[in-house]
Amino acid sequence: MSGAPGDVRTPILDLENVTMTFGGLRAVDGLSFTVFDGEIVGLIGPNGAGKTTVFNCVTQFYKQYEGTIRLTNDGRAVDLRSVPVTHVVRHGVARTFQNLDLVPDLSIEDNVLIGAHTLFATGVIAHLLRTPRARREEVEMRERAAEVLDFLGIAHLKDLYVAGQPYGVLKKVEIARTLMANPRLIILDEPAAGLNDRETDALDALIYQIRERFNTTILLIEHDMGLVMNVCDRVCAINFGKFLAMGTPATIQRNPQVQEAYLGKDEDL
Repeated sequence: MSGAPGDVRTPILDLENVTMTFGGLRAVDGLSFTVFDGEIVGLIGPNGAGKTTVFNCVTQFYKQYEGTIRLTNDGRAVDLRSVPVTHVVRHGVARTFQNLDLVPDLSIEDNVLIGAHTLFATGVIAHLLRTPRARREEVEMRERAAEVLDFLGIAHLKDLYVAGQPYGVLKKVEIARTLMANPRLIILDEPAAGLNDRETDALDALIYQIRERFNTTILLIEHDMGLVMNVCDRVCAINFGKFLAMGTPATIQRNPQVQEAYLGKDEDL
């Protein structure tokens, strides 16, 4: 699925007729949509609509799905089903999680450096032996981590342990770790969850800045509709795993099927 006829934009992610079943339950049901290079796209739907299942299929946490999920990076298309889950990040896809997946007993800097593991050319033995090449590479990655942390405004915290940090800081650490992978597509799973109003407002601007600074595409799940409508170029709405509509935020807000999915249908109207 490559968008509307005559669309000259470059697709980076294509889902074609994706279906994911757990037992007799279809969590995703024949879903198709396209994300274009450089877009910020929101995936929305009521609780239980299948949003996180879609993300888990894209990142290959689930491989038992039917259909095709295709990633195009630097002009090369790959069927992600053929990619081991541990290698998806090597193809330019990085993600955050609903529940923070950080190592509490490591420093903020070291947590961020974990995101760069696919970029290291030297192996474990070279790092254990502290070879000159391994030392140079470590210095380069720490410099990169410092730049990312500075961009996010938390460079002054880099030596502190993750344990005990405020939730807003932890969210930024996870985003920093994602950026260290040099991704072409960032998947954000409820980035505003647990943030206060001030932090959510700041996240609006940050998502834009990430796209511009790191030249990346962003696909996000978010229940905060204010954030979705503010930052997304397009929004894909699903319900019970099925496609409802896709379009600009204003179009989606006016869509009767989307309104019914969120608000229910009043039989008296």
